[in-house]
Amino acid sequence: MKDLNMVFLMGNLTRDPELRYTPNGQAVVNFAVATNRTWKDADGEQKDSAEFTDIVAWGKTAENIANYLKKGQKVHVIGRLQTRSWEAQDGSKRYKTEVVANDVTFLGGRGQSESEGVDLSPKEEENQSNDSKSKEKKEEEEVDIEDIPF
Repeated sequence: MKDLNMVFLMGNLTRDPELRYTPNGQAVVNFAVATNRTWKDADGEQKDSAEFTDIVAWGKTAENIANYLKKGQKVHVIGRLQTRSWEAQDGSKRYKTEVVANDVTFLGGRGQSESEGVDLSPKEEENQSNDSKSKEKKEEEEVDIEDIPF
């Protein structure tokens, strides 16, 4: 059986994205998403809690996130969990688990309802041009009812 490491999150940015570039010019952005949860305790009283998840994205996705997203905006993130470790200045070993995003969709904002969104992940232009060609071909292949012989 294959393993699976996939995360889906939908929540609000807790801070503005922080864009940096690696020494070789690769864009990387860090931001955090708050996801809220509501439940009832044993007494039937409604309780709320929030989970704060650190997100990292790379390349063109990182640049798009930095250009279009701000604190408080709702996003949908698809990615994988990654834990990295390093040695702190005091010599102790530190760990951080975060989501490495490969798909980020901006939900709502500036004239859009929450059901509408803007995908901030880069898409292959080839796929987009193939989609438009197939749509054109379908339109050309439409059959007129009068052309059917029965």
